[in-house]
Amino acid sequence: MNMPIGMITLLVIGVLVYFGIAQRILDRMRLTDKQALLFIVGIVLGSFVDIPIMSDPVNLTVNVGGALLPALLAIWLIFTADETAERVRAVIASVFVAAAVYLGSLYLPYEPENMFLDPKLIYGISAGLIAYLAGRSRRSAFIGGVLGIILSDIVHLVTIYRAGIPGTTAIGGAGAFDVVIIAGIVAVMIAELVGETREKLQGGPVLGPNRPEGLYEFSKELSNSGAKKRNLKAVRTEKSDTNSTTNQQPDGRGEDNE
Repeated sequence: MNMPIGMITLLVIGVLVYFGIAQRILDRMRLTDKQALLFIVGIVLGSFVDIPIMSDPVNLTVNVGGALLPALLAIWLIFTADETAERVRAVIASVFVAAAVYLGSLYLPYEPENMFLDPKLIYGISAGLIAYLAGRSRRSAFIGGVLGIILSDIVHLVTIYRAGIPGTTAIGGAGAFDVVIIAGIVAVMIAELVGETREKLQGGPVLGPNRPEGLYEFSKELSNSGAKKRNLKAVRTEKSDTNSTTNQQPDGRGEDNE
């Protein structure tokens, strides 16, 4: 059955928005525009490549775009983190996400038609939220979301392997739209929303090497705005004092005094 042109248009727009958000998120983690674009292209092209790892007793494959590249980026972010505390938070976030997703998979129904939302979205959004709460920063949240999902897949693989149950495990099998990618993007979006909102409510961010350029510019705007308001208030006060002096009599008394 042919899809209507309207539905095709909506899908195309949705994909463009999806990858546009992804590139902005990568920019926020101090990747250059070129690096972010190359990474996204790698994810898209890598979505068509599955690397077979083993076939007996479990058929295991790893998707290049949906798992391998995001995992490599997350590991790179860990090693390039400025502080040890951020690395620790990223690892803790990954463990929390892995535990939550694995436990959820034990109790939630496997069939998508029995759930109110697609399982990939449920796991991705849940993992992203947990990753932010545990990681607290954009980079730690992304690391926790990506590595947490991959760790949960590995735990699932070990479980069925030890039980001797034949099956298939495809880590990152959905490619660019896998839970791994969704979790990483959602985690950073939450960190972005909460972090910037809090910083704006508190009067601007504390400047430092970990602060994105956008927040730095916002802080400068706040400082300039505050200085302009103070100068305007000083000018108004000076004019008021001048008018008061002009309205006084030579003996220093006001016009209404007798």
